[in-house]
Amino acid sequence: MTRDAAIGRALSYFDAGGFESDLARRVAIRSESQNPEAGPEIDRYLADEMRPVLDGLGFGCRILPNPHPGGWPMLVAERIEGAGLPTVLTYGHGDVVLGRPEEWRDGLDPWTVTREGDRLYGRGTADNKGQHTINIAAIDSVLKTRGRLGFNCRYLIEMGEETGSPGLRAFCREHRALLEADVLIASDGPRSSLDRPTLFLGARGAYNFHMDVDLRDGGHHSGNWGGLLANPGIILAHAIASITTARGKILIPELLPPGIPEAVKRALADIDHDGGEDAPEIDEDWGEPGLSIAEKVHAWNSFEVLAFKTGNPDNPVNAIPPRARATCQIRFTVGVDPSKFLDILRKHLDAHGFPMIALSKARQAYANATRLDPENPWAKFCEASLARSTNKKTAVLPSLGGTLPNDVFADDLGLPTIWVPHSYTGCCQHAPNEHMLVPVAREALRLMAGLFWDLGEPGTPVGKGR
Repeated sequence: MTRDAAIGRALSYFDAGGFESDLARRVAIRSESQNPEAGPEIDRYLADEMRPVLDGLGFGCRILPNPHPGGWPMLVAERIEGAGLPTVLTYGHGDVVLGRPEEWRDGLDPWTVTREGDRLYGRGTADNKGQHTINIAAIDSVLKTRGRLGFNCRYLIEMGEETGSPGLRAFCREHRALLEADVLIASDGPRSSLDRPTLFLGARGAYNFHMDVDLRDGGHHSGNWGGLLANPGIILAHAIASITTARGKILIPELLPPGIPEAVKRALADIDHDGGEDAPEIDEDWGEPGLSIAEKVHAWNSFEVLAFKTGNPDNPVNAIPPRARATCQIRFTVGVDPSKFLDILRKHLDAHGFPMIALSKARQAYANATRLDPENPWAKFCEASLARSTNKKTAVLPSLGGTLPNDVFADDLGLPTIWVPHSYTGCCQHAPNEHMLVPVAREALRLMAGLFWDLGEPGTPVGKGR
């Protein structure tokens, strides 16, 4: 009954094919939350897959409706071992983005796990079925080794994360007592580098919006009207150019955080950004000058043009188009108020001669930015546990560069939030050929079995970490 025995049991499960078998069964369920016809598969993932597994681990499970109209249901499970023990809330999402099998390369299918070398291909292998499969297996290993967890555990599985988690905030507020815990420990997103265990303690927010120029009802021949009629594409291009420099530095101070705290700078000082062999080459002169690559991704704001359309790009004609649209995004860290973004941009565009540009939110909601202090006792506890399991220095990211619904757990439930990612930035998440790396998955089982073991030992930061 030792920590090493629990880790060894988890690794044996992996080496004997248990992980790949469980993952294949889950990937085969086409739980595409972006597909309005996916209801039966969404229900099957919760009722036929997750519920029996968690029931078998001694959790009491409930599948509850989503308070958001049309939102997918959620599963809440709990295993309460005793009053006074630490309570850990963990989380995963069983939904995936659209499979799009026609876009995958020959020999691969999004609904079938295919192993090629060190890669396990399939939709959801990295995001998020593979990650919560690892965590559930680690819990199982601790239970079979010690006979108990040694802590109370609550598990939340949602099925709408890939559509912006509609209803999650209202659900957590409604069921706050059912989700009460001392800390959130969950897994999603990528490591900072392939071979380094990683924690991230929050996430950048994302705010998507449209910029529209609509000047007239129809196009007009460029030979007859060129030089006489304002071109919306040109106007929009110049408006965007007033927001950033040609190298992506944001020019509007109100869209930027007030600075980077010293504790965050220290945590990021030795962080690499390694996306693996298929990753694009980093443009080191892009973005905010004077910041490291890690600081740009994990501690600063970025402005991106996600799409730009004027005229008919697939079949251009000799006409001045009547309108143009850009869909843009601000990724933001703590210290700025996203509810003010459109007002800030409106004031800026008017001052620069672009009153004709209309601004509108591209989504009904946005995820707010969160960041737990790297010196938080729960962060230090988990950092030490991961290092103990691998004899590697843990990478601690105050914020993930991407966005996930961490603000619900941090702000609405008031929890310190710890994420242990089991993927990497080159995993093709949301794209064709999504995959999980075998060495990362195996090491992740080691990490999580060790961490769940340590949570059942004396010395957890209960009462110190909020």
